[in-house]
Amino acid sequence: MDKLSKTLTDFVIAITIRECPLTVLSDISIYENMNDCSCIDKPLSLDTLFELSEFFKFFGDTTRIRIIEILMSGEISVNEIAEKLQLGQSAVSHQLRILRTAGLVKPRRAGRTIFYSLDDEHIGLIFNTGLAHILHKKGA
Repeated sequence: MDKLSKTLTDFVIAITIRECPLTVLSDISIYENMNDCSCIDKPLSLDTLFELSEFFKFFGDTTRIRIIEILMSGEISVNEIAEKLQLGQSAVSHQLRILRTAGLVKPRRAGRTIFYSLDDEHIGLIFNTGLAHILHKKGA
């Protein structure tokens, strides 16, 4: 794992377990080498750019962002998510189905209960990077 990956991973872990107050996100230097795309040795295809565009669309809904924020703390049941969001279980299930189809979350069944978690650490990284950008722009 290179230095940047380790720094970003440590950052995501700190935010996920709430070791770091959100107000200091903009103070954390996660941007070191963020623009280094040396692993990409040729221009990206239109298909790849289209996939990236489609990927980011899944972050374009406030309810889905709220669900992702809840899942940053770990696995949780659909009913618990609905309770935390003060939404109906069917509305939450609909958004979770969209997130699951996009590969952003993954389910685990235990009897009649379905638990969800983030698919991998990249989802938390994307969420936290976007949040850091918003807080930076707000001057937080």
